Amino acid sequence: MTSVPTPIPSRTQFVLEAIKHRILTGQLSPGQALVETELAEQFGVSKTPVREALKTLAGTGLVVMSQYKGGTVRMVDADMAREVYDVRLLLEPEALRRTVRRAASLDEARHALERADAATDTAERSLANREFHRSLYAPCGNPLLGRMLDEVRDQAALVSAVAWAADPSWEREAAEHREILRLALDGDADGAARALHGHIASFVRRAFPDAGLEEEDAAR
Repeated sequence: MTSVPTPIPSRTQFVLEAIKHRILTGQLSPGQALVETELAEQFGVSKTPVREALKTLAGTGLVVMSQYKGGTVRMVDADMAREVYDVRLLLEPEALRRTVRRAASLDEARHALERADAATDTAERSLANREFHRSLYAPCGNPLLGRMLDEVRDQAALVSAVAWAADPSWEREAAEHREILRLALDGDADGAARALHGHIASFVRRAFPDAGLEEEDAAR
């Protein structure tokens, strides 16, 4: 019998999404302490939903919980970048290849690029970037593959936030996004997958040259 996930109470969900947004847009920095009493006061809630939200965020890899120090935003280093981007390199190009081969709609990807181009700050652009990548793999036709990529999505965004803070590279990545989408819209599944593989790999190599990513051939 399949178990049904327990719904997260609305207050906890509100706090969770608010803290996640602050982490992924750089308002909360890696290593920064997440003090329950302070967060509860900021959000106008008791400590209980804050505590539950932090536990959930720890499960997604954005927060580290310590018995003595409480919660902190996860630190980002070359080892973390390698772990997260290895998974993306193995799965994301294949998911896009399947999306293109089944002629799934890419309207959401186009809209995400438009939002990124129109963004007026880093936070908006970062969120649009996340949606662009998800819109490429989500219609792949394999829900399990999509969920596996969703599991590393937040951690990938945290890596990106740290990298962009040190060396903004929006214009280069936007151009790569447009090329990936062009190939996908042209029905070139293998070409789009190769372009996406190169995009992901080049980003993490620029930002974390010590990550030591394994070379994989995206073409088949």
